[in-house]
Amino acid sequence: MTTPSRGGAAGPPPPMHPQVHAPMPPPPESAPWLRIPVGTPGPEFEARPPGQYAYDYPDTECDGWSTPDLTLRFASVRGAKHRYYRQPRQDAARAAAHEPTGAIVFAVADGVSSAASSELGAVEACRAALERLLHLLSHGPERVDLQDVAHHAAQRLREITRWRLNGKDPEPGEVAALHATTLIAGTVRPDRDGCLVELFRIGDSGAWTLDAGRARYAPLFATKTGSDAVVVSNEVAPLPRVPDPLEQISVRLTEHQTLLIGTDGFADPLGDGDGQVGALFAGQLAAPPPPLWFAHLLDFSRETFDDDRTLLAVWPRTAVRPR
Repeated sequence: MTTPSRGGAAGPPPPMHPQVHAPMPPPPESAPWLRIPVGTPGPEFEARPPGQYAYDYPDTECDGWSTPDLTLRFASVRGAKHRYYRQPRQDAARAAAHEPTGAIVFAVADGVSSAASSELGAVEACRAALERLLHLLSHGPERVDLQDVAHHAAQRLREITRWRLNGKDPEPGEVAALHATTLIAGTVRPDRDGCLVELFRIGDSGAWTLDAGRARYAPLFATKTGSDAVVVSNEVAPLPRVPDPLEQISVRLTEHQTLLIGTDGFADPLGDGDGQVGALFAGQLAAPPPPLWFAHLLDFSRETFDDDRTLLAVWPRTAVRPR
């Protein structure tokens, strides 16, 4: 029995109507991101997984962010050869911001294919280099001892080799046989005069400044092609060896230039930068692209170029503030 309300007799309760929602529209159809062909592309196939204990080395990784003065992108992709033969990506890259100075510190490594665990050597060399660069900037930002950074990275390779050998002190040849890797590492620091780049190289990876407006790549180290070409050899002098003197350079980055650091998986198809690969990247890197697109761009398909590729790029932002 219904109890009357204070305002009068109660009628039957209003009918309950379920809420009706408009059906969700289907997601827009879009083609997948097929690899970008450059010239004659290589064969297309589904990548095969690397060995079961290589799960710490994904097929592709990328990162991207900006500080008030600088914008960074990097990506590392497994090459077609390693995708087909179930081998892990042997390239690595790492970067970090040093907030007190506004600097970006970076490292790029290319594990030597003849070393049994070069993928681990590449990652650990990058991590060790960044740790040391950040430490040195915090304790003496006016100058970074790059020789010290290189030796710190080499020591890390010896430490992980000692662990692999159950505590036995390794010989240099044992370190190289397990973890040999190339390494480029350094800093980009904004100051009153622009952006100061300081970096070193061990091995045969490359570094350039790119003037995208003129599609001009200026190598910072001797390259395998062009008028500055070095004698090409299959012998690479990688970490754990630290040459004396260390190959290093300091250069100013203008607001119209982009710093590029790349392994030979990028450097070889780039060549002098006056071909199709150079034109592609000059057009796409005129401004910082989204990080995922940067990685997709790096994974272009070009016949015969099937090595791992890693590329790190740094752009100056608007006018640099005085420090």
